[in-house]
Amino acid sequence: MNHSRTCLISEAAEHVAAAFDRAGALAVLIADASGLASLERRYGGDAHDGALAGLAAILAAACEEIVPGRAVLARGEIGRGEIVALLPCAPAERELFSKGLPAIERAVRAELMRQGARVVHPYLRELPPVPIGRAYRLRNPMLSELTQIRDAIDAARVDAELNLRNDARARRRHFEDLLVHERVYSVYEPIVDADTLTVFGYEALIRGPEGSAFASPLTLFDVAAEENLLFELDCLCRRAAIAGAAGFPEGAKLFMNIRPSSFHDPNFQLDTLRRTLDRCGLAPTEVVFEISEQESIENYEIFREARDAYGKLGFQFALDDTGVGYASLEAVAELTPEFIKVDRVFVKGIDEDPVRQTILRALQSLANDLGARIVGEGLDTLEELRMLAKLGIPFGQGWLFGKPQPLRGTDEF
Repeated sequence: MNHSRTCLISEAAEHVAAAFDRAGALAVLIADASGLASLERRYGGDAHDGALAGLAAILAAACEEIVPGRAVLARGEIGRGEIVALLPCAPAERELFSKGLPAIERAVRAELMRQGARVVHPYLRELPPVPIGRAYRLRNPMLSELTQIRDAIDAARVDAELNLRNDARARRRHFEDLLVHERVYSVYEPIVDADTLTVFGYEALIRGPEGSAFASPLTLFDVAAEENLLFELDCLCRRAAIAGAAGFPEGAKLFMNIRPSSFHDPNFQLDTLRRTLDRCGLAPTEVVFEISEQESIENYEIFREARDAYGKLGFQFALDDTGVGYASLEAVAELTPEFIKVDRVFVKGIDEDPVRQTILRALQSLANDLGARIVGEGLDTLEELRMLAKLGIPFGQGWLFGKPQPLRGTDEF
């Protein structure tokens, strides 16, 4: 069967109805791609159609592997982002009901996990949830075939919705378990002096249990946002950053990502924070708070009050990802941080890009006027580092110096 073009369900209905009438039963699988609606609004109909075609190819391949030559694939009704697989079959084919349909569903789920990001590339970072549902109908001679096909598709949609809710519940419970048992740890990425190539400090980066769905920090924060648990995750990240820094190299600075709302957390107030640092052998002068891109600063005046109070004790501040998101020149002017971390998009290939060099020179001039120091993020090559030094940028950070690692062994999860 040629799946380069998936017909509409209305175009396939008559053919499927006749086959259903002859066979006596109908199996339906549906991939609900309504989550791709935002892709169409942002990038247009061609991007959306391309993603649906990618989903159709995955569903078609699973059907062809398990029930070769049997499935009719179609796009859903007008206005519905979905792919439907229709399999007319005989009632005596009990194995299709008990084993075939579940096998196809498992195969589709596995393939979406494996290559789902390709379906929406280059428009989205990852594929939105695509719940899979299935239904089975024995031919009822009292009803028309088209009515029963419609009922079977509706039942598959309901099944897909139920699966989505069940997956969301399981994900939330898994995430809550992670929070309660503090199953995260910090790895530390060196920040290096561009002239001397000596380590100036380390940025603490959060990681979830290796091999789990929450291993990636992006996934951790995405799920926390969905579940309204960002505050709880942020608290855990701060604790992990400090706990993992026990035995921190003398003289190095700990760069620790925080959200602006952290300063309203009772457990992050100065007395409590100092006691925590004392237990880990850290002084306030060794800690730099990175204001994360995860949450914008809504009230600069209130934030400056907190910054000044913490600054009097020796804590310093870094503005993260300068040049993207909210971390703009306005934020630099309002906060006057001790460190300005320039996003990797301005550092990548800077040794060969005069425009990026001009931007970094301007930022370095601004930093000098403010008494701040710049950290160039995302370094991949020695040539990039050398160009930073040539431009007067004091520090660099990135995989050039190796992947982030724990400073000591982590517990098994």
